[in-house]
Amino acid sequence: MTVEPAQSTALIADESAVAADPASHRVLTGDRPTGPLHLGHYFGTLRNRVRLQSLGVDTYLVVADYQVITDRQSPGEIAANVSEVVLDNLAVGMDSERTTIFPHSQIRALNQLMLPFLSLVSVAELQRNPTVKEEAEAAGISSISGLLLTYPVHQAADILFCHGTLVPVGDDQLPHVEQTRLIARRFNDRYAGGRQVFTEPQALLSPAPRLLGVDGRKMSKSRNNAIEIRATEDVTARLIRRAVTDADRRITYDPDSRPGVSSLLMMAALVTERSPHEVADDIGSRGASALKAHVTEVVNEHLRPIRRRRAELAADPGIVPAVLHAGAEKATADAEQTLQHVHDALGMKY
Repeated sequence: MTVEPAQSTALIADESAVAADPASHRVLTGDRPTGPLHLGHYFGTLRNRVRLQSLGVDTYLVVADYQVITDRQSPGEIAANVSEVVLDNLAVGMDSERTTIFPHSQIRALNQLMLPFLSLVSVAELQRNPTVKEEAEAAGISSISGLLLTYPVHQAADILFCHGTLVPVGDDQLPHVEQTRLIARRFNDRYAGGRQVFTEPQALLSPAPRLLGVDGRKMSKSRNNAIEIRATEDVTARLIRRAVTDADRRITYDPDSRPGVSSLLMMAALVTERSPHEVADDIGSRGASALKAHVTEVVNEHLRPIRRRRAELAADPGIVPAVLHAGAEKATADAEQTLQHVHDALGMKY
């Protein structure tokens, strides 16, 4: 991707500056509703967004239902999956009183921002975005749809409609944040005469732990190798027993040479707030079966109150619609105001 030289802010945010003045920031984060969320999501993003919410950062959480069809032929059971994603977020601690939780497809003014934003990027720039290529490969797509190709622009609309200043991402998502910054910069320069209609957002790097699925591949809903947040304790135990390890009875943390064992150690370390090396030392030479038994115990213990809370929420069929309706009202008001500012800059006053 071509990066233009003039940048008003650094690409990566300073975590200490965010903590020092959380009220001056706004976070945009979200999930694609392709099924229930799992431990990879929990450790990689959910706990961090709860932390930011608790700090007092104004948080927007998009349930990105339109993005489901970027790389698949059918949306599947999308309404049910949206409900699952909302329940998972509420169960881990997201608070709809403090966080705006909204469905992508219902915010018309947000999606209308795609039109002027698309005028600010070239086809060549979109084709060079490495994340789009990786997502197409992961989905087994040989022909990239127009929606997938323009996915970074849609994501820019998600971030900029609410004037998000922070986007929690891993290293692999930095090209998307840079694309959003480029769009903000070009809009200000080309259409607003240098006036700052949009602030360039920053990436908030939260290094996601390296957790593998039970088959030794990347944990993924589509691969059926993930431990879902909502899973029962028996299902969790069964999945962990299936986890790929190795024949060496001495348990050590070595992600390169022993990825399966190391992933289990990391899982236990994350829920017990210890280092994976400490967990490995405790297991010693008792082998993979002892490691799996320990991981099962500590994971189920950690998730027990979250699962209890989730079951309580799921018992009330009115909770998810109420959360989404309230969030959509707030997001719609923000998006309509932003779209008006865009129309003003473009001279579209009729």
